[in-house]
Amino acid sequence: MRLGKDLMAATSAPLVLAILADGESYGYAIIARVRELSGGEIEWTDGLLYPLLHRLEGAELIASRWGKADTGRRRRYYEITQTGHVELAEHRRQWATAVETLSHAFGGLRTAFGSPSFGVASVATGIAS
Repeated sequence: MRLGKDLMAATSAPLVLAILADGESYGYAIIARVRELSGGEIEWTDGLLYPLLHRLEGAELIASRWGKADTGRRRRYYEITQTGHVELAEHRRQWATAVETLSHAFGGLRTAFGSPSFGVASVATGIAS
């Protein structure tokens, strides 16, 4: 699936912050996790991810360090900062409001998103209900 430019822009930063909230990661692994989380529906490229990582690092929402992969290659690892956790919490609150509003406009979560297990609480807390 190809998300529109505006929706991709709106979701990319909170998605990276949420992924890094689970633990430190590197570029390729973040791209793979996005693919996994979307069931293969969303495909990110290096050209989307790396400028975003630089922006998030410049805003002090994430930090990076150089490390070595098992293969011995140097790899840049990213982790969320305390400021990033605060920002992620705010993103969750905003997305919960957006999802709830859209679900009302679309006729309910079951109708809007096709899944009875998807709820506003899962967006706000990051945990499936």
